[in-house]
Amino acid sequence: MFEAIRWPDDMKPSRSPIHFTNELRVAVAPETIWALLTDPEAWPSFYPGVRHVDLLGGHTSFQLGTRFETNLAGQDVHASIQECEPITRIAWGGGPIADKASTAYHAWIITPVPSGTHLWTEETMQGPLWIELVKQDPALFWRTHETLLQDLAKVAIEREHAAERA
Repeated sequence: MFEAIRWPDDMKPSRSPIHFTNELRVAVAPETIWALLTDPEAWPSFYPGVRHVDLLGGHTSFQLGTRFETNLAGQDVHASIQECEPITRIAWGGGPIADKASTAYHAWIITPVPSGTHLWTEETMQGPLWIELVKQDPALFWRTHETLLQDLAKVAIEREHAAERA
């Protein structure tokens, strides 16, 4: 059985006009997925549209409480790691720097399965900026996360194969 997302009260799906889930099984170890998700330098290799991730407060990797800035969905975003259990789950919450009224909470659950890893990612979004983007393209964020999962799987497989050859 897979674990459930631990939503902050104000970001629960029942309180959010935008909510979507994506999942994928990939033939790699959960540790490989975890290493990629918690390495800000790796994000541009698999996260659609991400060109940079700047950690704040002297952190060098994602851990509970890490604050960071990046670019997501064409927006400069300020976020923080709000949940972090090594090799099992990570979640961040935040929103566009230019629109404090718009927020998002993006969670990941990483589960070992006999064939490798089951990835579950789920996100809720609130606020005028996100709502306007969804009005223009209702499946935008779901499609972006499908691409994210596919690209993450590809990079993870390449990383494991490179480690096997070394």
